[in-house]
Amino acid sequence: MCIGDVVGTVGCTFLRKHLPSFKKVQNVDLVICNGENSADGNGMTVRSAEYLFASGVDVITLGNHSFRRKEAFSMMDENQNIVRPANFPPATTPGRGYCVVDMGFTTVGVVNLMGTVAMDAHLDNPFLTADKILSQLDTKITIVDFHAEATSEKRAMGFYLDGRVSAVFGTHTHVQTADAQVLPNGTGYITDVGMTGVIDSCLGVKKDIIIRRFTTQLSERFELADGDCMLDCVIFDIDRSTGRCTAAQSFELR
Repeated sequence: MCIGDVVGTVGCTFLRKHLPSFKKVQNVDLVICNGENSADGNGMTVRSAEYLFASGVDVITLGNHSFRRKEAFSMMDENQNIVRPANFPPATTPGRGYCVVDMGFTTVGVVNLMGTVAMDAHLDNPFLTADKILSQLDTKITIVDFHAEATSEKRAMGFYLDGRVSAVFGTHTHVQTADAQVLPNGTGYITDVGMTGVIDSCLGVKKDIIIRRFTTQLSERFELADGDCMLDCVIFDIDRSTGRCTAAQSFELR
């Protein structure tokens, strides 16, 4: 189960309310959650990460807000189940770009990559970074969180890794796409898994603030919205013997 970007305390609270029962009903073995916006005001704090883990998340992936909260740097270095985009410069950024989860009956590699199209960062090529990581990983099952803006770049990554990883799920744009599928060579895919946060908002932020930014072209401090929430996710069914995806289904819990 892969969960879309969790936005703020309200998103974390909603996740805790719904995740345990949903995992049980869907017979979920492993939960991967993007937590780069889990702290109020974006980024991830120690508190928000611990809250997600305590709520039933097994691996936290990140993105362009990975390093907004310096207090979480040591946790990113120490906790093997927190991964930030692997194509950030390893010599100057904390944390790691992938991890291996030992589930007893199998091991699962979880890789985090970030796109370079329309993203405010100077990163290594994510496609070549994926090649490098896959040459080092020795896991039958590998899941990739591709945190990217451009649909074309995400789609290209899906086909680039088709048959080489078990699933690729996109994050960052906070809007779930209607294309959960299994690619021709057995890789599960969705362009963007969506968001866990307030429904009546612009990507989790108060909509009036975003509208004013667009109409006045003046910067304004973001404030997270309040109200009813949704949890967007996708479940990939993976064949343990082959590592191939047999089914992909998206969900929106309200």
